[in-house]
Amino acid sequence: TMKIIDLSIPVEDGLPSDPPPQVPHIEYLRHKDTAQVMTTYFNGGISVSDLPEGNGWAIENVRLTTHSGTHLDAPYHFYPTMNNGERAWTIDEIPLEWCIGNGVKMDFSDKPDGYKISAADVADYFAKVGCTPKEGDIVLLQTGADKRWGTAEYLVAGAGMSAEATLWLIDHGVKVMGTDGWSWDVPLPIEAQEFAKSGDTSIIWEAHRVGREKAYCHLEKLTNLDKLPLTGFQVSCLPVNVKGASAGWCRAVAFMDK
Repeated sequence: TMKIIDLSIPVEDGLPSDPPPQVPHIEYLRHKDTAQVMTTYFNGGISVSDLPEGNGWAIENVRLTTHSGTHLDAPYHFYPTMNNGERAWTIDEIPLEWCIGNGVKMDFSDKPDGYKISAADVADYFAKVGCTPKEGDIVLLQTGADKRWGTAEYLVAGAGMSAEATLWLIDHGVKVMGTDGWSWDVPLPIEAQEFAKSGDTSIIWEAHRVGREKAYCHLEKLTNLDKLPLTGFQVSCLPVNVKGASAGWCRAVAFMDK
């Protein structure tokens, strides 16, 4: 029998899980709220009293960005071009084969918030655990940031990836990677502090910008990565098909034998 672990975080109304302009808003319409509207579909031939206990349907109006909740970023999010000049794919153009594969966990939950993971860190980690990602593997970064989901601190929680660490994974055949943090990069406010000190423009959103050179996708806002073993599981992270969009929401799940 198969065990399924949900790696996706629910989208919730008003949570400070994003910068204020991007916070999700959900209007819940209950059965009684919609009963009158439901009668209009019957050209006035019925009234609310004709519905069982006056109940219509439940429905929600939702205001989101495509980066609300657990989502897959397309190369178009990172830059207008990918692979050194090709037009960048939007989320509806991602090869679906990329989104189902053997999972590999990278556990950097021992690193402090804002730690930038280097290529050497990644190489050392895989040498230590005795496995190397291969073509088509989906690599998931556990930072522990999801423990602070729903709080403003979530936006600056956890370690992030450097450009060179991202390239290391791509060069080992990884097309899709993911994190339980808000960003695949080091949290933006921490990146801003680093830039203020160094004035080095190459560090700005450096891991995302790798997509300019080599096409790849990454998942953000995962959860439950602490419940996964190092290997021996499959991942499915098929994105919702939003035409021309930079990302798609996804119900990322891991499958493994019980």
